[in-house]
Amino acid sequence: MPRLAKTTYTEQSWRIHELTSDFSVEDVWAFRTPGAGPDDFPAMLAAMRAAGGPVQQAWPVRFLFAVRWKLGALLGWDKPSAGIGARVASLRDRLPGDVRAASRGPDNEGMPLDAVYELDKESARELANKTVHTVMHLGWVRGANGEYELRMAVLVKPNGWFGRLYMAAIAPFRYLIVYPALTRQWERAWCDRDHAAECEEERS
Repeated sequence: MPRLAKTTYTEQSWRIHELTSDFSVEDVWAFRTPGAGPDDFPAMLAAMRAAGGPVQQAWPVRFLFAVRWKLGALLGWDKPSAGIGARVASLRDRLPGDVRAASRGPDNEGMPLDAVYELDKESARELANKTVHTVMHLGWVRGANGEYELRMAVLVKPNGWFGRLYMAAIAPFRYLIVYPALTRQWERAWCDRDHAAECEEERS
């Protein structure tokens, strides 16, 4: 199963830990990248960007996102006044000098999260609205089988009781629909890049 224990994230010496002591770890997920080496994290990020964001997902995921954005528009969840730099400060304001000097990473309309930083083995993006301030952390880790794989951790700071209720309400949709679809998309992105032989060998 791609879902992992939260300790598999907290036990790693990520730079993100310096910025998120007031966030809780919501989810930790693993993505297989057959044939990957220790320096292939930038290649994985490039493959993910080429695969596109939520608009390139299967129709159930696109439907869920469409419903969420529609509700947000109707209820005012996603107003600029509730976002990064307004309701909450960006994590970029917390960056130590060496991380601030590194690449931030590109922003694009297909990805609703803003780039915070991008290093050789980890990156972070953030999103804030009336419900939560959330961070998607991606890391490059050597797994139990000795191969390198992508790990995703979702960190959350709910906006009061409403934010906590919101996170509880969407949990079944994340686990049953969104994350499995994301797993298929990102693992396929790696295999469609130039590692088809390794992926075929793993399937056989």
